[in-house]
Amino acid sequence: MNALKKHDKSLGLTVLATVKRAAWGSMALCLSLVGSFALAQEPANNTIEAIVANQQGANVIVKVTLKKPVSKAPLGFAITSPARIALDFPGVSNATGKSAQDINLGDVTNVNLVQAAQRSRLVFNLKRPLNYATVIEGNMVIVTIDGSGGIATPVGASGLPVAAPAVAGKQEIKDIDFRRGAGGEGRIIVDLPNSQIGVDVRQQGQTIVVDFLKASLPEVLRRRMDVADFGSPVQTITTLPQGSNVRMTIEPKGLWEHSAYQSESQLVIEVRPIKEDPNKLTQGTQGYRGEKLSLNFQNVEVRSVLQVIADFTGLNIITSDSVNGNLTLRLKDVPWDQALDIVMQAKGLDMRKNGSVLWIAPKDELLTKEKLELEQKAQITELEPLRSESFQLNYQKADAFKLVFGLDGAADSKNRILSKRGSAVIDPRTNQLFVTDIASKLDDIRKLIQKIDIATRQVLIEARMVEATDGFSKNLGVKLGFADLRTMRGGDSGYSVGGNNRLAFTGNYLGVGEQTGQAKVTDGSYIPNSQSINLPAGKINGLDPGSLALSLFSAAANRFLNLEISALEADGKGKIISSPRVVTADQQAALIEQGEEIPYQEATSSGATSVSFKKANLKLEVTPQITPDGNIILDVDVTKNSRGAPVGGNFAINTKHVKTNVLVENGGTVVLGGIYTQEDRDDVTQVPLLGDIPIVGNLFKNKSRSSEKTELLIFITPKIVTDRLTAR
Repeated sequence: MNALKKHDKSLGLTVLATVKRAAWGSMALCLSLVGSFALAQEPANNTIEAIVANQQGANVIVKVTLKKPVSKAPLGFAITSPARIALDFPGVSNATGKSAQDINLGDVTNVNLVQAAQRSRLVFNLKRPLNYATVIEGNMVIVTIDGSGGIATPVGASGLPVAAPAVAGKQEIKDIDFRRGAGGEGRIIVDLPNSQIGVDVRQQGQTIVVDFLKASLPEVLRRRMDVADFGSPVQTITTLPQGSNVRMTIEPKGLWEHSAYQSESQLVIEVRPIKEDPNKLTQGTQGYRGEKLSLNFQNVEVRSVLQVIADFTGLNIITSDSVNGNLTLRLKDVPWDQALDIVMQAKGLDMRKNGSVLWIAPKDELLTKEKLELEQKAQITELEPLRSESFQLNYQKADAFKLVFGLDGAADSKNRILSKRGSAVIDPRTNQLFVTDIASKLDDIRKLIQKIDIATRQVLIEARMVEATDGFSKNLGVKLGFADLRTMRGGDSGYSVGGNNRLAFTGNYLGVGEQTGQAKVTDGSYIPNSQSINLPAGKINGLDPGSLALSLFSAAANRFLNLEISALEADGKGKIISSPRVVTADQQAALIEQGEEIPYQEATSSGATSVSFKKANLKLEVTPQITPDGNIILDVDVTKNSRGAPVGGNFAINTKHVKTNVLVENGGTVVLGGIYTQEDRDDVTQVPLLGDIPIVGNLFKNKSRSSEKTELLIFITPKIVTDRLTAR
């Protein structure tokens, strides 16, 4: 079992972390993690009396009862592959009488308690990496393991969260460093803001991806580090923000393996080179890499060639009795594993490898033997005793498993996960499954339920439709009249001209007249309203324009010049904001609408009329999908309809509609679309020829100007609803 010592100065102890997952065992982990302590051993004046665990929501609460209270919380660290949490109790011995205790709550399988010298260590075996928090209450140390994958909140003995200093905003990563180890390994050291930040380390192809959940990255650390000159497998380290998280991508080369462990607020990812093993036919995925050899045989037995290869490589080769025949070959400077493949292909052979032992036999013989083994296993399965087990579902409906168990009544049973003798009973009232089957099938069902019986994440979607208008209108007009008179006689209509009198332009001269603002000169006078040019300003929004009138006349009051100027100016701004919002589950469609239904009449096939309705409403229809990196894909349909102008006894419907598919980061805002319109209009009405005269021509014109701007913007903001936010 390959292993690597990791020294953590902050803990003052040496941790021996096993490299290969297959080699890990519960007890082996405890013994290897105990390692050797660099600190001076303290006398054991305290003991661990009992360990009790219970589940509270998604969290697992473990209460460690000691004989005496401890002065400070135990030091601990966590590793991700395999997922483990270790806590050290200096000066404490094991008085429980056992070294392992099953928990089987949430993602915690069991806990191992190992004593080395005058110090004890608790190791929690997890199904996946999780965060933890500890708190001391009396002679108990309470460990809270957060099952949601987020930051763990310590819980007291009463089951209520213990107040902890609040962290404002996102937690910022402090530093990222790279070092080369003595054995050529590359170490990436990340200083975290605290020990409770969520970290997800995984291998994707030939790269290592590390996600720091709900964290931020300062500008100085947003970079790509080229560390190829250090001589380790690591070539580049790229760290960038990814939605609400921070993602680090490590790119090694060649053959390598990695491990990661966390001690307090320091995370160490170690990438080690793999030495070529001559007992392996291939190293990684790079083809033949064995030591080269040369072979030159003429009509020699196949067994002899295999013996030569065995002597050259040091492998243990077992040859079947059915392997026979002679072979002639000449190979020069070829990898030995390639030479072995050539020999087997030439004689129709195949091999099975078990450690450093190779069993070589004809392909048909190996296949026949494996087939017999499978048939024997199938027969054993038919005779294996049945077991019954109940499964409590927390989030899924029990009826959803009808198809899985083949209880939907369909004739096709290909989707049936149970064996031929297996049976299942579904109880919708208690939402439980009662399954009877062989042990291996029960394990498969248990793993299936653990994967699909999880809480569905929810998304809050808020849309905002902002409609802004900016309008301006201006009208300007004149009324102009002129009269040159000597004698006027009263009457409701008309006038007379005598002597050398000259003719006037139109009008009604009796009384005060219709000229706006014109006053009497003397009682009984006839004041002409000679508006020969009548181009007043028009109305705006139903309002009449204001006017300014002026009459000029001679001393004898027989010559009149009447001028009336009318003008109106309007300036308007408006903004309409509509903000529908809705909460829905991941990949579940949601609809919210508000408005009115407008009735209208329509003819039926019989010739009568019936009343139908048209919707004029605000509607938001959306389907969210949460991506693995924390972003959200939205399928959005937003509609805003309103009552329009009446048409033929009915009403038109003004429609504003957008439908699209967009990728948005969690909590981010994106503009789905916008419509901007601008209408400018200038109208001039004038007397021909006279209106074209410069300056004076304005007295013979009517002018109107209007400008209308409309802008419509549609915003959308999705937010992933966390369990803690939902509780609040």
